[in-house]
Amino acid sequence: MISIQLPDGSKREFPAPLTIAEVAASIGAGLAKAALAGRIGQGDEARVVDTSYLLDADTQLAIITDKDAAGLDVIRHSTAHLLAYAVKALFPEAQVTIGPTIEDGFFYDFAYKRPFTPEDLISIEKKMGELAKQDEKVVRRVLPRDEAVAYFKEQGEHYKAEIIESIPQGQDVSLYSEGAFTDLCRGPHVPSTGKLKHFKLMKVAGAYWRGDHRNEQLQRIYGTAWTTKDDLAQYLTRLEEAEKRDHRKLGRELDLFHIDDHAPGVVFWHPKGWTVWQAVEQYMRQVYRDNGYQEVKGPQIIDKTLWEKTGHWDKYRDAMFTTESEKRDYALKPMNCPGHILIFNQGIKSYRDLPLRYGEFGQCHRNEPSGGLHGIMRVRGFTQDDGHVFCTEDQILQECVDFTALLQAVYKDFGFTDIIYKVATRPEARIGSDEVWDKSEQALMASLRATNSEFTIAVGDGAFYGPKIEYTLKDALGRHWQCGTIQVDFSMPQRLNAEYVADTSERKHPVMLHRAILGSLERFIGILIEQHAGALPVWLNPVQVVVLNITDAQADYAQEITKSLQKQGLRVQLDLRNEKITYKIREHSLQKVPYFIVVGDKEKADGTIAVRARGNQNLGVMSLDDFSQKIAQDIASKA
Repeated sequence: MISIQLPDGSKREFPAPLTIAEVAASIGAGLAKAALAGRIGQGDEARVVDTSYLLDADTQLAIITDKDAAGLDVIRHSTAHLLAYAVKALFPEAQVTIGPTIEDGFFYDFAYKRPFTPEDLISIEKKMGELAKQDEKVVRRVLPRDEAVAYFKEQGEHYKAEIIESIPQGQDVSLYSEGAFTDLCRGPHVPSTGKLKHFKLMKVAGAYWRGDHRNEQLQRIYGTAWTTKDDLAQYLTRLEEAEKRDHRKLGRELDLFHIDDHAPGVVFWHPKGWTVWQAVEQYMRQVYRDNGYQEVKGPQIIDKTLWEKTGHWDKYRDAMFTTESEKRDYALKPMNCPGHILIFNQGIKSYRDLPLRYGEFGQCHRNEPSGGLHGIMRVRGFTQDDGHVFCTEDQILQECVDFTALLQAVYKDFGFTDIIYKVATRPEARIGSDEVWDKSEQALMASLRATNSEFTIAVGDGAFYGPKIEYTLKDALGRHWQCGTIQVDFSMPQRLNAEYVADTSERKHPVMLHRAILGSLERFIGILIEQHAGALPVWLNPVQVVVLNITDAQADYAQEITKSLQKQGLRVQLDLRNEKITYKIREHSLQKVPYFIVVGDKEKADGTIAVRARGNQNLGVMSLDDFSQKIAQDIASKA
């Protein structure tokens, strides 16, 4: 007898081996029809398999349907294969390569003699719908490695053959077939193509074979798939909203910045954009001052011998910009931490000096692939709100508690209250004793508990030198942005001989906490622009008030108001153009200015102002003092 334990704790016994589909049918016809896959085993040993998987021993089993997250992943994986099936049906000469799932969808890379057009995508999507309606069974079979290589070579699928040839000899590989199409895949997949109903192809992009720019370029077709028609519609609506909020588009429209081919991956900040930058930087500088950080500044170019000592030269050499002078090799710094240790090493430090907190708006450069660059979100030259805390092992917990609380307060000021916390623990390859790792991991977890922050654990995802917390923002569209981090590092202070004199008079290496709240300022400002759809809060907006006259008769009065507000430290723009007031208001509304002050003959005579707020809100007539008080409250509260 074979005993199958279900999620509710009940058990079913069967006299002979049977498939997951047969187990589902024994429970009910509805479940049999809804079954997409099965999860067998428990805990870390659990795995998702096809409904055709044969159960020949006692196990735990959960039937996966489209109600489960794993079910959605199976649907997307299978839809990627459906895409490849449709492409081969329409373009037989195309070669298929790889087609994984990604967040919110999937992609598949193809080699074809000409670029796919938007019209091609329409035809491919239509063909996918036709193939899905045929409800063809998806069948798995296993072949020895060499037989699979020969099969795909015979089919003219040389990329697939190359993938299989990279698998060690003697191993078997699994193939999945639906109708006339067969693909290499580990699976699992839906039982039949009829399960795939709600999908859409999104775009075509370039991609290098196996992600290496030295290889040939392929064509990557992106798509999305969902379990219901409503889910698909909601996702497409979110995409439309995201397109409206695209920081690159808003950056042009609001005259904030631009990216130029003369300096790919580096930002040209315009006056308005630099004003936003300065508002962010000066706010963070005050955060440094209020929380015991000493601001420092390290050099941009450092001799490669330092990067060799830290290990970066071996690990990150390809991502570093280098130069040579007087027969010495240098690198533009990709990170700030080694420089902070060199500053720490100047002079003798005592245990009484710890914790010692350094902060820097450190400009870094990394040679990111050109295909990965994305506006100001992914660049080659960026500035971090970087900080490093030198402390003892006993001080780790309190420093982490204080940092998490500080990070939460900063994010709230920027309009983010939904934060996801993840603790990455020790990897197999690591340095340091288990005792020290235990203390560090527990300190990170305890710091999150102390701030009432629920967290997940990413087992083995820590750096070789220590564990870390990753702080991820959730924005207005539900997208996730990993920005903040705090990492415990026992390695680099030792490598660069950082020491302090302990209370026992012996010399010890400090623990180094790498921490950032915003991360890259460029990226964070891009996130802010998209979060607020360009309508930044008053305290961040490059122009906080625009003063408009109706006719030339109020020009002097408008200038007086402007000067008065500017003396209060407000960012004010004066518009005395000989244009209709409705035209001027409309134009500045497109620039998303928070407040409009309009003055006509009546306001001039009464010594008042007419105030409008962003979003076509008429706040009425008031005194300049009342307005000054109102906007000061907005700025102070970060409203």
